[in-house]
Amino acid sequence: MLVLTRKTGEAIQIGDHIEIKVLSVQGDQIKIGINAPNNIAIHRKEIYLSIQESNNEAALFNKNILEQLKNSRLNP
Repeated sequence: MLVLTRKTGEAIQIGDHIEIKVLSVQGDQIKIGINAPNNIAIHRKEIYLSIQESNNEAALFNKNILEQLKNSRLNP
C-alpha cells in the first residue's frame, strides 16, 4: 500500500485519467473529490462489497435454476 500525505487542495494522480483531490478536512472526516472517466465505477467500499455479495448470490441462484431446468428435461 502506498501512503501519501496531502493537504486541502492537493491531489493524487492515478494513471492518466484518475485524480483524487482533498477538498476539506474537518476533525476526523476528510472530503475527497474523484475525477475519473464515466466507464470507471466508483463506490464506497461497503457499497462495493454489498454489490459483489449480491452478484455472487444472483450467480449462485441462476446456477441452481439452470441445474433444475437441466434435470427436469432429463427426467420428464
